[in-house]
Amino acid sequence: MKIAEIEHTPNPNAMKFVLTEPITRGFVTRSFEGPDDAVDTPLASQIFEIEHVISVYFADRWITVTQDGGAPWPELMREIAVPIRAATLDDALAAIGSPSSGLVVEGFEDNPGLDDPRIPMIREVLEIHILPFLAGDGGGLQIVGLVDDQLMIRYEGACGTCPASMSGTLMAIENLIQVEVDPSILVVTV
Repeated sequence: MKIAEIEHTPNPNAMKFVLTEPITRGFVTRSFEGPDDAVDTPLASQIFEIEHVISVYFADRWITVTQDGGAPWPELMREIAVPIRAATLDDALAAIGSPSSGLVVEGFEDNPGLDDPRIPMIREVLEIHILPFLAGDGGGLQIVGLVDDQLMIRYEGACGTCPASMSGTLMAIENLIQVEVDPSILVVTV
């Protein structure tokens, strides 16, 4: 794979590697929160072998890598670029065995409230107004559930550990959902 460019994200511990070709089919995402999540995906597994890497996020034509803050980015970027450049499309696509839809957390048997009639409207608002901006910063989010009037989301990629996502971005999402869908909905991260 070829790296077109490397972009800083608002999260000082995350870097976005923009590729010249897609590594997922369509806008399907996959978040790896540790080496155990990456056993079926050679590229993600190889990136986790690099000291200080704590998460890897695949989406369309980019990979976001988050570190623990213990390494200078110039050195770490050079190390991370090696497995990315050596990877084949098959090394990345192995992840698509259990992809995320980009919005709903897969594998949660207890995804409460996803049959709520407000969920399609919430998805539409997020897809149009929020996800493009999060993707531009190397991240994304998933809906975990809706209980009563509490929408539970999980940030991914650069957004997963970004201080801004836990305050300003969360408030913006909540305000937008309240205006566009239902003023009683509160948004929380899990």
